[in-house]
Amino acid sequence: MAAEGEKKPVLEMVQADGADDGCVTFVMHDEDHTLGNSLRYMIMKNPEVDFCGYTITHPSETKINFRIQTRGNIPATEAFRQGLTDLTEACQHVLNTFQARVNDFKESPEQPME
Repeated sequence: MAAEGEKKPVLEMVQADGADDGCVTFVMHDEDHTLGNSLRYMIMKNPEVDFCGYTITHPSETKINFRIQTRGNIPATEAFRQGLTDLTEACQHVLNTFQARVNDFKESPEQPME
């Protein structure tokens, strides 16, 4: 735990003693359902993932317990990393598409309203 005045980590990895690398809980601080649900969706698209879920421990806390269990061919950390990468790419695509349409709208001649 971070001492007073010390910055707490954004991400912690919790793994039971004796557990394999395919079953890990990640604790993400200062996050909520926005990231949790989106990231869970992206990770579950990975065919090597058996289970992926998250909980928010209490409504007044801003941390997520994010659990990943893989089939054993890849470690849970790799599935987590790939999910973050896939989510970043999807968000970038949405942002680029939106910005292109805004630019198209700004460059088009003004249409009269009826």
